[in-house]
Amino acid sequence: MALISLIASLFLVSLSLPISSSICGEIFSQCMTALSSYYTRISDQTIHTSNSSLYTTILQSSQQNPRWLNSTSKPLLIVTPLKESEIQAAVLCSRKLGLQVRVRSGGHDFEGLSYLCKTPFLLIDLINLRSVEVNVADQTAWVQSGATLGELYYSIAKKSEVLGFPAGFCPTVGIGGHFSGGGLGTLMRKHGLAADNVIDARLIDVNGRILDRRTMGEDLFWAIRGGGGSSFGIILSWKIKLVRVPKIVTVFTVHKTLAEGASKLVHRWQYVADKFHEDLLLRIIIENMGSGKDKKVQVSFSSLFLGGIDRLMPLMEQSFPELGLQAKDCIEMSWIQSVQYFAGFQKDQSPEVLLYPLRKINFKSKSDYVKQPIPEVGLKGIWKRFQQDQTVFMTMDPFGGKMNEISEFEIPFPHRKGNLYNIQYIVKWDVNSVEETNKHIHWIRMLYRFMSPYVSRSPRGAYINYKDLDLGSNKQDNTSYLEASAWGRKYSKGNFKRLAQVKSKVDPDNFFRNEQSIPPLPASFRITDV
Repeated sequence: MALISLIASLFLVSLSLPISSSICGEIFSQCMTALSSYYTRISDQTIHTSNSSLYTTILQSSQQNPRWLNSTSKPLLIVTPLKESEIQAAVLCSRKLGLQVRVRSGGHDFEGLSYLCKTPFLLIDLINLRSVEVNVADQTAWVQSGATLGELYYSIAKKSEVLGFPAGFCPTVGIGGHFSGGGLGTLMRKHGLAADNVIDARLIDVNGRILDRRTMGEDLFWAIRGGGGSSFGIILSWKIKLVRVPKIVTVFTVHKTLAEGASKLVHRWQYVADKFHEDLLLRIIIENMGSGKDKKVQVSFSSLFLGGIDRLMPLMEQSFPELGLQAKDCIEMSWIQSVQYFAGFQKDQSPEVLLYPLRKINFKSKSDYVKQPIPEVGLKGIWKRFQQDQTVFMTMDPFGGKMNEISEFEIPFPHRKGNLYNIQYIVKWDVNSVEETNKHIHWIRMLYRFMSPYVSRSPRGAYINYKDLDLGSNKQDNTSYLEASAWGRKYSKGNFKRLAQVKSKVDPDNFFRNEQSIPPLPASFRITDV
């Protein structure tokens, strides 16, 4: 390893001099090549410097929020591994050379943390590691972290009409980030979160070892299923338990304006949505339509029912007759068609549309959990604020069902029984300028402040997959556990301390870190002091 130590010395010197990215890349390549006897021969297409013809294309390819395109926080190098062994070499060389590491799968990190860093860093892009292997016989699948939800859904549907998986709505979201943060979706009231259905995983740790569930141990396996994967290593792939879905499911979307009684319907929905039969998910999307004097608030009641119209209608008539649902509002289809439906595609389109990229737009998002119904006066305050910005949304996804049956300590995601629903606030804008960005971020922060009396508290909860740096941020090189608890408990509640305990065991020097990664737990703290 003497050669690597020499390369490390040269690299550290290079960072203090006005030296080109190509030379840095050459030094890094030498380090990875030096490890080839332990791992593999490094491909010429694996390492990309800022001078490489593909650098900008790769950097922007899955950067889903254009808001960050003008950032000066760009990687010195991008590694696009073709083999797992290349990631092992990249981790060890990054440690030797004093580089931080960011790992990107789908590029949907809401604050860009998977591809931005304030100090010299390496971006490991998992774009080439996206295989999905479905085993119909035992109803499982192995999926690599670079795959998207759309690729997973498509692969399952190609093999079976009666198997599915409970994960998110957006097909371009990367598996790696989604699973490691929990994974809300249309099937959660029936089957729980994506992370609840992970049964094994393969991970590269800080020492470059590839570990599975048996070799990593149950504590680390617990941590990566809802605690955020970027804190503990690089998750290569996941083994998931597929779930049974009927051949026919039913969807509907009913739109209501405030003039059509939307406010009273939303108020009533809060009392019944978490108590519906577990086969029924009825979510709400609130948006403002039009502009100027013609601007109005529209509420969409959008549903997936795991069965036919004949079973759905009596349930709706019994539990939520106020909506006035009629059979003609409902569409029967297959499960994979329902995935397309919630992604905004048509029933008769080929499932291959789930494999294509979607339009990118600048956005800022925040989240909440609601434990008591918001009173009508609170809803009126929401409508008033929605008339102040151009493209704004609130989605409200009901819990209950299976979500009530799983302990808040089963995995790090703690927001279970007692939560009526989750809220995502999102504001979007077209012009990527400082003025426009600040204007819309000011609006969403204003709405978030207004909502504080109506949502969970002590702590005010947030969903880790909707990353929000407004909640707090780690210091770059000296992360305090107590300081990190300010934001960490909002994501993980009492599980945050256990996550930090796991971190102190598997990555005590905090190599895998970002602005909202889990810090190691100081020796002075005991896990029993939660």
